[in-house]
Amino acid sequence: MAEWKLTRARLIAGVWEGVLSGGTGTPPPLEARHLDRVLPGLSVTAAEGAHVVRLSLPADVIADGVQTVVILDRDSGRPLDSVALIAGDALAHDIRAEVDLLRAELDMLKRAFRRHCNETA
Repeated sequence: MAEWKLTRARLIAGVWEGVLSGGTGTPPPLEARHLDRVLPGLSVTAAEGAHVVRLSLPADVIADGVQTVVILDRDSGRPLDSVALIAGDALAHDIRAEVDLLRAELDMLKRAFRRHCNETA
């Protein structure tokens, strides 16, 4: 029997969407969990050749640090996908934030160097 596969499609306006495909028959019952708590608002809708999964992320999931929501097969407990939300202080240490900071500092140095060259020429 083919296993179900959940592929994330997008996250927009606080709603995570994915496509459930690959299995046969009715899809398994799904649940979304955050910190050992089942989240409400998970829906599975039949679509052409697959199923669309939607989860409205509740506001209390958004907090400092990295918050992970896991979408899993309720019967087997097998994780199908996860959503990671990064906010607050944890983001400050992220490599992308560091690269942005370095770019801003480099731009500032370039402006100062050009000003210096214009003044001494």
